[in-house]
Amino acid sequence: MKKLSVNLDTLPIAMKKLLIALAAMGLLLTSCQLMDRGPQVVSIRGVVFGTYYSVLYYEEEGTVYQEAIDSLFDVINRSMSFYDPNSLLSRVNRNEESLLDEHFMAVFSRAQEVSVETDGAFDATVFPLVSAWGFGFENRQELNQEKIDSILDFVGYQKVWTADGHLVKEDERVQLDFNAIAKGYAADVVGLFLASQGIDAYMVEIGGDLVARGVKPDGSPWRIGLEIPAPEADAPQEWDYFVEMENQGLATSGDYRHYYVEDGQRLSHTIDPSSGGPVSHQLMSASVFAPDAMSADAYATAFMVMGLQASIRFVEGRDDLEAYLIFADEQNGFGYYASTGLQLLTRDDL
Repeated sequence: MKKLSVNLDTLPIAMKKLLIALAAMGLLLTSCQLMDRGPQVVSIRGVVFGTYYSVLYYEEEGTVYQEAIDSLFDVINRSMSFYDPNSLLSRVNRNEESLLDEHFMAVFSRAQEVSVETDGAFDATVFPLVSAWGFGFENRQELNQEKIDSILDFVGYQKVWTADGHLVKEDERVQLDFNAIAKGYAADVVGLFLASQGIDAYMVEIGGDLVARGVKPDGSPWRIGLEIPAPEADAPQEWDYFVEMENQGLATSGDYRHYYVEDGQRLSHTIDPSSGGPVSHQLMSASVFAPDAMSADAYATAFMVMGLQASIRFVEGRDDLEAYLIFADEQNGFGYYASTGLQLLTRDDL
């Protein structure tokens, strides 16, 4: 696989500023130090944002930074949690006058950029539609085209922008939801913190979105499994292919775990911001490799809206992205597309 980025300078400006801030904070919150010299592997696991996270890195003294990492997660959660009524995002959605913090600004800025690049396939303002279809806090509404059109009146990334550190809405009913980008951002932030502590070989994964930097002490890259679409929402994970990663972010979005069936029709949780309804096409899963996890997270969601052929055209027109797409075939099975720079490994290759 080609290396998409080997330099943290390729990250968004706001995230580079955050790296400087993290280094200045000196978050040397140590819970354990090993006496032996040489790179020590450190594994940290926990729960955050309603899912699991895993951090793996190599550090000379085996310093465990779990307290610092959990503190970062707490700060990000207070900024962008849709589920915390006191978060900055919740206050913004209620139209309360609030000064945006650096986390909110970094994610909002990247979300808007990806929205433009994908012609609105990615759109952080889509939540009112997600909620109306029953994938939010409330039960599904009784929907017809007139009701959908009325919601579409206040959905659209063009209807919101920032000015003087505040969010400006064209319509006060606009609501933002960063669920499709914030996990990737949080993984990047933890990675930047580890880098600020002199750690150059690490992998941070949050609910399937991850960033991997550097190589292991023996020179081997990070190996990641690519999940097979599950036949049922609660089926265990299985992998057919693996990839080797170095200095990349990865995120996967799919329609096979979050859906409901109505009148024999499977309705995906992915909502098309242009039509206002659940997507209905052959693309089942999109795994995107990008220079950072935040971007990979957003593009993976966008691809699930765009569908198979549009996603292939998009990734083939970019030299900073790779993709692994799984799609339904005519025999009720599935096939896959791997972009030209992506090298897939089987279990026999491991």
